[in-house]
Amino acid sequence: MEIKTLGVIGAGQMGAGIAQVAAQSGLDVIMNDIKAEFVEKGFESIAKILSRSVEKGKISEEKKSAVLGKIKNSASLKDMDSADYVVEAAIEKEEIKFQIFKDLDAICSDQVILATNTSSIPIGRIARQTKRPEKVIGMHFMNPVPLMKLVEVIPGIATSDETLQITWNLA
Repeated sequence: MEIKTLGVIGAGQMGAGIAQVAAQSGLDVIMNDIKAEFVEKGFESIAKILSRSVEKGKISEEKKSAVLGKIKNSASLKDMDSADYVVEAAIEKEEIKFQIFKDLDAICSDQVILATNTSSIPIGRIARQTKRPEKVIGMHFMNPVPLMKLVEVIPGIATSDETLQITWNLA
């Protein structure tokens, strides 16, 4: 499975960080949150981090523009219908994550893997909110995402070997 477009649910510190590293690695990104102003704030934080990298000579202005150009802002979960893989990084509240996964299950095509950045909710409980438990996995990024080159990959009981392999390759 080739992943070209990554959906990121949540534009806070973790979600914006995930969107940034995905865009820097060449993926197109759809960064989503429940309000447009939340998404804009996340996008601005990415732009600020990249501007600091330009000032320090770590990246060029062209690279900064290219990375920002790979990120599409979204305030509608329905925009995830064009994602190849989705990482949820919403607030750590079970009922909110459960609803997001129910909605994503209905919106995304059947082959899309749904990952969660949860640090405390069992993957199996989240997977049970979908009709695709074999395609649900934990992908726990460390904070700050752009600096910490570590991702904890957590399969659930029903997570398939294929989902695990694709996630390892993506991480």
